[in-house]
Amino acid sequence: MWYQTEISLSPRPRGFHIITDEVIRGIPELQDISVGVLHVFMKHTSASLAINEDADPTVRTDFESHFNQMVPENAPYYQHTLEGSDDMPAHLKSAILGSSVSIPITNGKLNLGTWQGIYLCEHRNHGGGRKLVLTLQGEQK
Repeated sequence: MWYQTEISLSPRPRGFHIITDEVIRGIPELQDISVGVLHVFMKHTSASLAINEDADPTVRTDFESHFNQMVPENAPYYQHTLEGSDDMPAHLKSAILGSSVSIPITNGKLNLGTWQGIYLCEHRNHGGGRKLVLTLQGEQK
């Protein structure tokens, strides 16, 4: 069985945000799958997706701090600067982290680790709403 839908996420400030519950709400067909995979794809080039620690919010703060140091704004060699000082770094961060995640499904639930969650990694100061394509593949219960 295959199923695909698109969901919209409300705008968020720059940073790393847990969106696991929003993804689950966006694809209720998930509960009908005994074994399968959910693929989540970000339709943007200045935000990304990741799976990581979802319990301690300082992890998300540390991610933001690290990536800002690793990929600084206003580097003298950036040529793509017309959309603001946060735009080119956002594209680089997105390329590093990636635009999709795939998660196994077991008995109608995402088979994530105890402390894992899906991150929306917003790399723009004012990125706006974001769109995700959710593709479900699996055997129905």
